Amino acid sequence: MGDKNGSAPPPYGFVPPPSAPPSYAQAVGGVPPVSPFTPSQHTTVPTAIVTTVVPIGPHTTHMICPSCHAEINTQTRTEPGPIAYLSGLVIALLG
Repeated sequence: MGDKNGSAPPPYGFVPPPSAPPSYAQAVGGVPPVSPFTPSQHTTVPTAIVTTVVPIGPHTTHMICPSCHAEINTQTRTEPGPIAYLSGLVIALLG
């Protein structure tokens, strides 16, 4: 038995291999790259990064904000929070 053209049918279980999907350039269009990308050989001067060490302690410190360049005074508070009180209570009950 054969098909309309007279050729023999493919063997049982024969499935033609699926074709590969199109490449990205083929799918979206555009011009494919001509050669691999190579960065330009221009020499650039590295940007200097300036850091300032601000002493933080119990006293206020005058400094300039690195983001907005405003003059500010830092201040630290040392107050026990609720976790400190809860921890003290647990230690007193268990200790």
